[in-house]
Amino acid sequence: MTTHDDVAGENVEKLNENLAKVEQLSQRLIQALAARKPANPTLNAPSQELFSKAASSYWTEMFENPGKIYEQQLEYWGKSVRHFMEAQQMLVRGEVAETEDGPDPLAGDKRFANPLWNSHPYFKYIKRQYALNAQAIEQALEDIDEDLPAKDRRRLDYFAHQIIDMMSPTNFLGTNPDALERAIETEGESLVKGMENLIADLEANNGELVVRLADDKAFELGTNIATTPGEVVYRNRMMELIQYSPTTEQVHAIPLVIFPPWINKFYILDLKAQNSMIKWITDQGYTLFVVSWVNADASHADVGMEDYIDEGFLTAIREAKAITGQKQVNAVGYCIAGTTLHLTLSLMAKRGDKSVKSATFFTALTDFAEQGEFTPFLQDDFIDGIEEEVAAQGMLRSFIMGRTMSFLRSRDLIYQPAVRSYMMGEAPPAFDLLYWNGDGANLPGRMTVQYLRGLCQSNDFVTGGFDLCGERLHIGDVKIPLMSVTCESDHIAAWKDCYRGFQQTGSKDRTFIVSESGHIAGIVNPPSKKKYGHYANEDLSGSAEEWMANATYHEGSWWPRWEAWLAKRSGKMVAAREPGDSEHPALAPAPGTYVRKKATT
Repeated sequence: MTTHDDVAGENVEKLNENLAKVEQLSQRLIQALAARKPANPTLNAPSQELFSKAASSYWTEMFENPGKIYEQQLEYWGKSVRHFMEAQQMLVRGEVAETEDGPDPLAGDKRFANPLWNSHPYFKYIKRQYALNAQAIEQALEDIDEDLPAKDRRRLDYFAHQIIDMMSPTNFLGTNPDALERAIETEGESLVKGMENLIADLEANNGELVVRLADDKAFELGTNIATTPGEVVYRNRMMELIQYSPTTEQVHAIPLVIFPPWINKFYILDLKAQNSMIKWITDQGYTLFVVSWVNADASHADVGMEDYIDEGFLTAIREAKAITGQKQVNAVGYCIAGTTLHLTLSLMAKRGDKSVKSATFFTALTDFAEQGEFTPFLQDDFIDGIEEEVAAQGMLRSFIMGRTMSFLRSRDLIYQPAVRSYMMGEAPPAFDLLYWNGDGANLPGRMTVQYLRGLCQSNDFVTGGFDLCGERLHIGDVKIPLMSVTCESDHIAAWKDCYRGFQQTGSKDRTFIVSESGHIAGIVNPPSKKKYGHYANEDLSGSAEEWMANATYHEGSWWPRWEAWLAKRSGKMVAAREPGDSEHPALAPAPGTYVRKKATT
């Protein structure tokens, strides 16, 4: 007969065995970390000058209004001491105090959903003290003297909240009830799996900690993701040009060329058949070409914006015209490729090249006067660090850009996935969007500096002009029919900033749309889902606020509205075209070969 003590003893023995395994795995952890080639240290935090300015400003406020500062500090100390005393009493009594210092500031925060945060004296003490500490930091930020420049204030706010999020008790095993409960339930096996997940992520990224967000074994390009049929019909050192197979008997005469961003892979537009924009466009009767950019390495160190324009944009347009026998194409540019399409159109206008009949921009910035959430990373100390990094590596390694993007949403894209994977021992989900998000690309060194210095910092394209390809390019040069599609909650290319730049084009035929949702979901929004609506307004004469106040809301995807606009500029219907021709033989089936190259860590 097995007694309760026997079972308990077996559980403890199993727990100890698993904890020993964790200890053994630490050797692999050390080996994985030894392979790390860290980024330039100046990219890990702002310069000391920012903190010096903040400290000076805080002390100025203290001298000018000492009563206010002392009052706030004493309030924080008093709350902390009372909180400690209450926790001591709760532990002695073995119960939870009924009194609270006002409403719970962390109510509704999914990090603290476990009932133990409110019922267990230990965890309740930790949670409440964390909230007090966070409030004290936020109050100190508010007390900084108003003379601190707005950019410095915004940067300080960003980094302070990064510290608050990083120090959340949920990020540490000893103060995370979910992780501790899982460890007990699984007799320590969750800790073993978590350590294995951590080591696997480190080994996959040469010692750099990049949290895996999706199960990378669940997807295979061309098999269950990026499956729309087509052929690579042209290739050079910068890109592969994919022509997709027709799905209708007739197509519009004028072809469509899509330029995705080279910060990520193009197949965000072709994740699966149900939400593939690429498939949907071919189903509407268009000859579609899509550029798949090379994943840069050190050999591309000297590749600049002019090379993307010449060997990418202009070449893809030329080859699409040659294959279809047309004098013009319609073009689409997404994100940074939309910015560069603007530059290309300005250059073509200077040269008298009328190869593009109309252009559409997806979440594309041209006026960088307002830097939005990227303000912390677009100041000289960080850009200087990036220049040093690309000088040493020849490129901006993918994990640096990915890390920057993730820290803009650190709770959702860093800490919570890390907790689930490393402390709970859970496998990442089989989620195609997160798989794509983790399949990043490196950026050529020269192009990175040109973009950051000349466009983001100096804002040359909408001010004095951006010197490139032997010309001074200005957004006012662009006069062909244009459409701009932006996203209401986009934190990368805010719709109001896109609107301000779009207003400065020289075109008299302009259409502006704001889709609901963000940078990806607002664009990859198929009509079949009936998920996100969009706003439209033909009057672009006023401010962004005035435009939205007078805009009409439409339920459903913006895709059909755009297609109706595009159809009017795509010529008559002709017999469908199979990919390539005698001078453009098929080089590889879609999605091609360049897309399969992984980024360098």
